[in-house]
Amino acid sequence: MHGRLDAIWIKRVHGGPMDPVARATLRAGRGLVGNADQGGRRQVTLIDRGAWDAITGELADHVDPASRRANLLVSGVSLAGSRGRVMRIGGCRVRINGETRPCHHMDDAHDGLRRALAVPWRGGAFAEVLDEGEIAVGAPVEWVDEIAEGLQPSGGGAS
Repeated sequence: MHGRLDAIWIKRVHGGPMDPVARATLRAGRGLVGNADQGGRRQVTLIDRGAWDAITGELADHVDPASRRANLLVSGVSLAGSRGRVMRIGGCRVRINGETRPCHHMDDAHDGLRRALAVPWRGGAFAEVLDEGEIAVGAPVEWVDEIAEGLQPSGGGAS
């Protein structure tokens, strides 16, 4: 299944605004260049446009996806149960390490948002960056067969 990168946001300081950008550079093992969060297992965060649209429908209000404070908004692919899977975004790969759970700050953005995000995998996913390179809004997004790509299976499987 092929999808698309719909938006990129960079958080330049912890707790700071999510700045939309048309292009960004991914650094293997680190994350998005210029983003406050670097390294570890949570190098980039992603949200799924389909899940986000369901949330805003339940809230009966337009809520800017930047309110979720994720780095990447993808469409046409589901993040549900994706722990351990590898996604290609443009020419770069990221490995999904887990589900991003909503925190109390979500209700500061919009009343009821935290509850709406609490459904499994609706809050998005966090990933580690496997390849260096530039990504851009509009880039193709797809799941990658790890064995065909020569990667070690992560053993995480879907959850």
